[in-house]
Amino acid sequence: MKIALIGRGRLATNLLPALQKAGHEVTSVNSRTLEELPAQADVYIISVKDSALQEVIDKACKGKESQCFVHTAGSMPMRIFEGHCQHYGVFYPMQTFSKERQVDFHEIPIFIEEQASQGVLRRLAESISANVFELSTEQRKYLHLAAVFACNFTNHCYALSAAVLAHVNLPFDVMLPLIDETARKVHELHPLDAQTGPAVRFDENVIKMQMTLLEDPAMRVIYEKMSQSIHKTAIENHDQLRLREDKSHRV
Repeated sequence: MKIALIGRGRLATNLLPALQKAGHEVTSVNSRTLEELPAQADVYIISVKDSALQEVIDKACKGKESQCFVHTAGSMPMRIFEGHCQHYGVFYPMQTFSKERQVDFHEIPIFIEEQASQGVLRRLAESISANVFELSTEQRKYLHLAAVFACNFTNHCYALSAAVLAHVNLPFDVMLPLIDETARKVHELHPLDAQTGPAVRFDENVIKMQMTLLEDPAMRVIYEKMSQSIHKTAIENHDQLRLREDKSHRV
């Protein structure tokens, strides 16, 4: 396919070589100027920050209303294209991207939503990924929310961990084996079953002691609320497990 990739951010930087590797002809265009935007393409992929999306759509679609346009945003609706072009959709690869690291798109789930694009997006997605799913705008909002918890909030906890380690002049590297094993476990166990630590059993002595070590009030609030949530979830999971076991015994 002939692809016009609009944007030079983290996702676009990773998507470009993946599309080229799959044999697509790709024109990469800076979203600020759009000067090199081709007059025709099979798909125009707009990969810009959410706050700039509407402005880029207004400019990019002008004079190309019969072409197929998609955006790559997790929480932006597909209807943002209404009135701008006839064929449009969403092409959302769910992964965290960095310009410094290239990722393997073959393993990345890609979520698509199509409006009269005649299956073009599915064919495009399947050319670079083995995991392609159709998802509505409303469903994608929940997917993006789940990703924020699993990725963005988790990475922030890494930053907080690094700050705690700095108090005793330890490098963050000492956490890497623990982080890697935690990630590996959830490939085999449900996160509820993989949870460990003092909050699961609500060991108040340990929790209170650790909270006294936190000088930042915001970190103390995060620690306290997270511990309460872990313990509450553990109790609920235990009760549900016992109910399931009781039912299986009766059968």
